[in-house]
Amino acid sequence: MDAFIEQLKLLQTYLMDTPLGPLLEQALSIWRSGGWAMVAIAAIAILMFGLGVKVFIKLSGKGFTSVREKTWRKWINHPEQRRGSIGRMLDFVTGAPTIKDTAVAFEELRATEIAPFDRDLRVMKICVSAAPLLGLLGTVTGMLTTFSALASGSGGEKTMGMIAGGISEALITTETGLVIALPGLFFQYLLVRKQERYKAFLLHLETVCTQKLYKKLRQKEMDAAVQA
Repeated sequence: MDAFIEQLKLLQTYLMDTPLGPLLEQALSIWRSGGWAMVAIAAIAILMFGLGVKVFIKLSGKGFTSVREKTWRKWINHPEQRRGSIGRMLDFVTGAPTIKDTAVAFEELRATEIAPFDRDLRVMKICVSAAPLLGLLGTVTGMLTTFSALASGSGGEKTMGMIAGGISEALITTETGLVIALPGLFFQYLLVRKQERYKAFLLHLETVCTQKLYKKLRQKEMDAAVQA
């Protein structure tokens, strides 16, 4: 822990020597004036955007937007050419001997593929709602500090400093909560749209695989009827 703190101090010292130093110092000063609620808002922001980046990277790595339909349709009949995430999914679902078994395989595939995204997006949605609420809580504590200073102070410079600090805490926490929540809301919306496109791709993939299997089984029945 001590080593981590030392690394943070070294990083702060390095950044202060760069052209961004004055801006960083001003940001840290504003951040400290926001009080304890800023720590909770920072934790919410890190969790929310961290999960968002994770979901975005994983969805982008599925390949459903980069691999053309003509390519993966060919992979259904040519297992040796399969590549990437779509190839692994086809390996999982195309070995079923019947249409019912194929449907079960796709149900398992959707449960495996979609459930982690649903979980992370739900947590993101909670974070989007929690950020302005924490900002509002900081506003309440800041106003309590202000009223406490008005009630107990004598009107001197110290009292005015406490009043200014309380008002600053009340305003900064509200603004920060909204600044965190608004981009998070749009980010979560974009990820939900991307996830919906992935769900639609899986349904389309199931339809194509089922049709291929049906034609194959139908051809076998016709061949058997001819031989009989």
